[in-house]
Amino acid sequence: MSKWVFLRGLMRETRHWGEFPDLFRSMVPEADITLLDLPGNGSLHTLRSPMRVEEMTDSCRRQLLSRNIAPPHNLFALSLGGMVATDWAMRYPDEIAGCVLLNTSLRPLNPFYRRLRPRNYPALLALGLSSLVNRNVERQESLLLRLTSNQHAQQADVLADWISYQHGHPVTYQNALRQLCAAIRYRAPAQAPKPPLLILAGGADRLIDPRCSQQLAHQWQASLATNATAGHDLTLDAGHWVAEQVRDWLVSPANAYGSQEEYYFPRGLEKVD
Repeated sequence: MSKWVFLRGLMRETRHWGEFPDLFRSMVPEADITLLDLPGNGSLHTLRSPMRVEEMTDSCRRQLLSRNIAPPHNLFALSLGGMVATDWAMRYPDEIAGCVLLNTSLRPLNPFYRRLRPRNYPALLALGLSSLVNRNVERQESLLLRLTSNQHAQQADVLADWISYQHGHPVTYQNALRQLCAAIRYRAPAQAPKPPLLILAGGADRLIDPRCSQQLAHQWQASLATNATAGHDLTLDAGHWVAEQVRDWLVSPANAYGSQEEYYFPRGLEKVD
């Protein structure tokens, strides 16, 4: 049995994983999954979000301790969650068996205009301003789904779920800003974390440029795989593919021996320069 900790991103909570944890268990049968919320989101929505990624990491470690879940853990993390996973693996490498980072970006390895595509600035600014005046959860979640999923037109049920999550466990505008500030401020190390790494990217991510993941893999000589058609919410757009990549990576020599001599590319994928 291998322990996995799943971490979501900005303004998202554990329920946003949808059916993916069950799919992951079917592909990685030995996986024992724990879903954690970052402060200010989901079950912790009444807390004030930290403005430092390091404090988010410490919160996750305390949550596991309170549940008597001991390390080592495998971290499976999307976007802002990937920053938490990176910090965790850097500061407490003995607690981490491996990291899977999905569509994450890190300063200073990635420039700001790739960490958040400029074409999204007007829509996000308008959403922020409207939230200050009159919070419209339906409009907010519809925009976020369009930005993060390339299958949003077929995701009416998902949108309804996301709206219900925000009504039940609302993320305040102030907490959203604090999480964004934490993401902007976090500075990643030039050297790779010690635990084995798998980096997964959506090649059609409209929120974060997929070259961010490519640059991380190049800088850290980490395993990399890209799905050409998936968007930012990689497990929503290509959940089966994601689970396959993790399954194959777990049995690859690069992961088994912690080697960083060369990239590992699952079947049907080409090396990115």
